[in-house]
Amino acid sequence: MYPLIRFAKEMLKYRNAPALGPMDVHVSTHRCWPWDIDPWIELNNGRTLTLYDLGRIPMAGRMGLLPALRKNKWGITVAGNSTRYRRRIKMFDKFTMFSRMVGWDHRFFYMEQTMWKKGECCNQMLLRTAVTSSKGIVDPALVIKALGYDGASPPLPDCVSAWIQAESLRPWPPQLPDQAKAHLPG
Repeated sequence: MYPLIRFAKEMLKYRNAPALGPMDVHVSTHRCWPWDIDPWIELNNGRTLTLYDLGRIPMAGRMGLLPALRKNKWGITVAGNSTRYRRRIKMFDKFTMFSRMVGWDHRFFYMEQTMWKKGECCNQMLLRTAVTSSKGIVDPALVIKALGYDGASPPLPDCVSAWIQAESLRPWPPQLPDQAKAHLPG
């Protein structure tokens, strides 16, 4: 179940926080609750991705993106992510999340989010997201302009550029083995 109460708490907590520029970092603190854990009594990998929403959406609000979405009748969607897990977050552990945009290209915005506990990075996610309209993907340059900023993206970090390249080599739709095709509906 989506953590709606925690989401509402984060939105209320940061509703009057100072505005962020597109490249500024949003910092938030969270706790791993019993409903966030897996059978090994640590933060579930899927829940990690959900909790990253609790950093990303308030960050978007502080940047002015949420009003721009409403005004322009735009939506937003996650278009891919890559997550690296390195340290455990156990039940009741408190952790700090850092959320930031690292840049954009002609289609997507690229973000990095990390969770830290006691000075150590526990996990990191690279994420690409698109702003959408009824006509498809909105050019990120138009979105940046709607936020009141002008200018090009800073150079994307090498790891993000390599990830973009790797994603372009990945087939879509994926090729199913013959034995899996027999299980497709209709």
